[in-house]
Amino acid sequence: MSPSNTLTSARYVSTRGADAEAPKRFCEILLEGLATDGGLYVPQSYPTLSPEDLERMRGMNYRDLAFTIMSLYIDDISSEDLRQIIDRTYTTQAFGSDDITPLVQLEPGLHLLKCSNGPTLAFKDVAMQFLGHLFEFVLAREGRELNILGATSGDTGSAAEYAMKSKQGIRVFMLSPYGKMSKFQAAQMYSLQDANIHNFAVEGVFDDCQDMVKAISNDLGFKSMYRIGAVNSINWGRILAQVVYYFKGYFAATQSNDEKVSFAVPSGNFGNVLAGHVARMMGLPIKQLIVATNENDVLDEFFKTGRYRPRQSAETRQTSSPSMDISKASNFERFLFDLAWRDPAVVRELMQKVDHEGGFDLSTCDQLWGRVPKFGFASGRSTHAARLEGIKAVASRYGIEIDPHTADGYNVGLTLREPSNQLILLETALPAKFADTIQEALGKQPSRPAALAGIEALPQRVAVIPASIERLKEAISRACAPLDRND
Repeated sequence: MSPSNTLTSARYVSTRGADAEAPKRFCEILLEGLATDGGLYVPQSYPTLSPEDLERMRGMNYRDLAFTIMSLYIDDISSEDLRQIIDRTYTTQAFGSDDITPLVQLEPGLHLLKCSNGPTLAFKDVAMQFLGHLFEFVLAREGRELNILGATSGDTGSAAEYAMKSKQGIRVFMLSPYGKMSKFQAAQMYSLQDANIHNFAVEGVFDDCQDMVKAISNDLGFKSMYRIGAVNSINWGRILAQVVYYFKGYFAATQSNDEKVSFAVPSGNFGNVLAGHVARMMGLPIKQLIVATNENDVLDEFFKTGRYRPRQSAETRQTSSPSMDISKASNFERFLFDLAWRDPAVVRELMQKVDHEGGFDLSTCDQLWGRVPKFGFASGRSTHAARLEGIKAVASRYGIEIDPHTADGYNVGLTLREPSNQLILLETALPAKFADTIQEALGKQPSRPAALAGIEALPQRVAVIPASIERLKEAISRACAPLDRND
């Protein structure tokens, strides 16, 4: 398929202006993480799909859909190789169904997109399994190695480690907040004994972990010496892989491309809903992107008031939807870039205010704040009591168990949906990962795959460290010798 208005070339620039004169290709940014100026890589422009393009895509299976979309953003991997990477990734064996992300109708006009059937029972697998195969291919082609540094609030870590643990030329260093994930989430990561997997439990919250990753990514000398890359949603490859299931969900829920749908997306770091934003910018008929937060409501505050104020670590609350216990939404900068007419100077100014003043308020800038509604975002906040009620309601009405994050999406989505549009709830994870909350809501333990029975009792391999950049650098240095820059 050749969409009617595609990228002239798949090139990437930083949200803060780096590489504007010499845009980079996909495989260059794939292995870099943050740009040299601290910004995030974005495509120079989005490909625009015509109604005819969408009609041709409607009947495609998941692999064909992924190939069609990803080909628009990747021009430095041959079509044959990209096809093979996608075919190895999206299999029935890995995801339990050839549908990969099946759509379940709860009632007319209300659907659940099942995104959590991968190896670690979370939506992160959809992108991370792809990145695992993609990284291995690119590194082998270039004769290189990569040390992946990431931070997780619960699910990214296990998804990344399961995707990378068998891959050649890759080491993983994953930071997680000490004592702030569910027991199941921690066991999924810490029970891995593979030599190339290194887990660090940081004495702090997720935002401390994320700040440490960014600090090392901005230390260009250390980053180069140790070939540091990223798998967090700051990696554009993650976002690109997630764009696919928005198209999949839309086509499964509708009969015609004249219909519009809304998506309710549990959100902490803004990566999942950003993928929906990209799909909408490409021409997918999305009416609303409903951002559902928990008690850590930085994003809800912005979309309601125009004020973006990341919280300090001490202000970040520990909740029963822990993967969203995030107060600094990294991917929000990519949306700001589009909001600000893709002007890196505006983004730099806004992010400097975050760094030096603790945030910014767009409600005082009519030009910017007035543009927000055109992007289709709505937002709401869910609490512990509300998510328990959401879990109960879905189980009672539809006979389906959902996890607490998906319950946040359900609560906020039902509150904000426009009655004339179909609503698709994005599933975050399977309830097995959050047994204590499911027990509290339903009075019983959630079912779990037999292969994961008793995982909490397995020996765990993890180092507890303070929120110290130097301590992290020392740990990375001890784990691997500096890689030859000319290898």
